[in-house]
Amino acid sequence: MDRREGYEAVVFAGGGCRCVWQLGFWQVVAPEIDLRPRMIGAVSAGAAMACMIVSDRVEKGLGYFKDRARANARNVYPLNVFRGGRVFPHEEIYRDTILANLDAVAFANLMAGPDIRVLLTRPPRWLGPRASLFVGFMAYEIDQFVAATVHPTFGRRFGFEPEVASVRDCRGPEEVADLILHSSCTPPFTSAYRRGDRPVLDGGLIDGAPVEVVGEPAPRTLVLLTKPHPDGQIPRAEGRTYVRPSEPIPVYKWDYTSPDGVQQAFDLGRRDGERFIGRALAA
Repeated sequence: MDRREGYEAVVFAGGGCRCVWQLGFWQVVAPEIDLRPRMIGAVSAGAAMACMIVSDRVEKGLGYFKDRARANARNVYPLNVFRGGRVFPHEEIYRDTILANLDAVAFANLMAGPDIRVLLTRPPRWLGPRASLFVGFMAYEIDQFVAATVHPTFGRRFGFEPEVASVRDCRGPEEVADLILHSSCTPPFTSAYRRGDRPVLDGGLIDGAPVEVVGEPAPRTLVLLTKPHPDGQIPRAEGRTYVRPSEPIPVYKWDYTSPDGVQQAFDLGRRDGERFIGRALAA
């Protein structure tokens, strides 16, 4: 790839802890190809990674999350049902990680950076909260394990609607955290959120790699996936470069107990970034 061509947009796929792979990849690739997109599309934890990068808090944020994971013994605390505590620790750790690393300087960096457009899912109006969760989960499972596509379709077929919000419209760190968690809304790991007067769910129900949110006509786009999709699943689209992990990322997306797995995901991203640069320079 000619470095002078550049990428106008970068898309960060969702995937929970697997998204740390994107941080490692970016750390290697961005300085080598002068990667400075004017817009970013992101969903779920991919939005958290994008904000961490743009706010210049990758090392600090990664270290903070690893410390919290190291101190968290379990992903489920069932006895807390009787103690009035949280059964799932994920929401608290997720929000704290965002806020602990989004001080005044980091927030200013975020507002001065590229336009980060975050995908959310609105459930059909005719479905209640519980039914929305069930139908949404069913659509997600069909897309992941039956259709096995990079860009899911069954969420839309079942009546779920996309909504895009810009990080630039957030008035402070708390609103950034709200937006990221709304895009990541996956009860019971998170609360059942409402945005405005309507419920929201994880944007990955609409598209786990939201290429559409960076606009039409499509700019030259780098898409950072978080699964090692086989060749047959990777779309062929003019102007888009899809990059995937070279092997399964060694941490479950909702595993908040494994600092080693998180570090391994980051290290794999760096190795894959080095391979990407090697191929680009050889082209």
